[in-house]
Amino acid sequence: MMMNGGGLLDQRKDIVKMKHANNKVRYVRKPIKKKYRSYKKTKDPKVLRELFDSCREVFKGPGTVPPDSDVDKLCSILDKMRPKHVGLSKNMHFFKPESAVKGAPRLAYTTIYQCHEFSICIFFLPANAVIPLHNHPGMTVFSKLLVGKMHIKSYDWVDHPNSQHPPSSQCKNPSFLPGNSDSYSCIHMVLVSVRLARLEADGVLKAPCETWVLYPTTGGNIHEFRAITPCAVLDVLGPPYSKEDDRDCSYYKELPLSHGVNEQETDNLRWLEEIGVPENSKMDRIEYLGPRLIETTFL
Repeated sequence: MMMNGGGLLDQRKDIVKMKHANNKVRYVRKPIKKKYRSYKKTKDPKVLRELFDSCREVFKGPGTVPPDSDVDKLCSILDKMRPKHVGLSKNMHFFKPESAVKGAPRLAYTTIYQCHEFSICIFFLPANAVIPLHNHPGMTVFSKLLVGKMHIKSYDWVDHPNSQHPPSSQCKNPSFLPGNSDSYSCIHMVLVSVRLARLEADGVLKAPCETWVLYPTTGGNIHEFRAITPCAVLDVLGPPYSKEDDRDCSYYKELPLSHGVNEQETDNLRWLEEIGVPENSKMDRIEYLGPRLIETTFL
């Protein structure tokens, strides 16, 4: 395996910045100024190559979860990763306050590498952008906030006698589900998937920070990101999403909780209803211009 050092911060006399254009994020080239010449020294593909090599060793494909020792190994690598290791800089236009655009902020992502066992990608969130509440079926995911400040809320499913649907008393509560009649609420509940979930995290992270990990059934597998400032999040997913392998992404919305569980636990419990793909979840795919990963086969 070799890595090409070309990318955002290469040795030609230009620099690649990222900015908004027509509510979309993209990379564009601008003439380099003298004060930016030191950026060429920030190119460092070694850490990304270390991450890639470790991912090839750690991820064994669908149906497997890395042991604690391998989780610690990947976290130790990701904890030392900085924007420069993927060709980014917090001084880029996208990450500055004046980069804000009018209208709904548009999400973007870029894929560094993907195979059947794992993927490495970066998500870009303008200020106030939201990646809605969504799951990661059968996946172990490592997330590293490279730039910015964001609010994270995450849930895991609860093993509870009534965890598959709200109790009948709540079905008759018009405030629980949409509609003005009991009959509409009950019919609506039959048509949707509602499960009980426990809040695992609800707080703010600011880069640089430690890597957080979610697992197929623990660690906050269902989560939501809300960008307070422009953010870049590096994600390692093993295995990656795949409709063909029944690992498609599902989205959820929170519903109020009133009956059917211990009242002392209600502060951390919510009903989550599966919904269609939210409009604000759509993302623009952009070209990755950081250090390249090139696989080679050794005979």
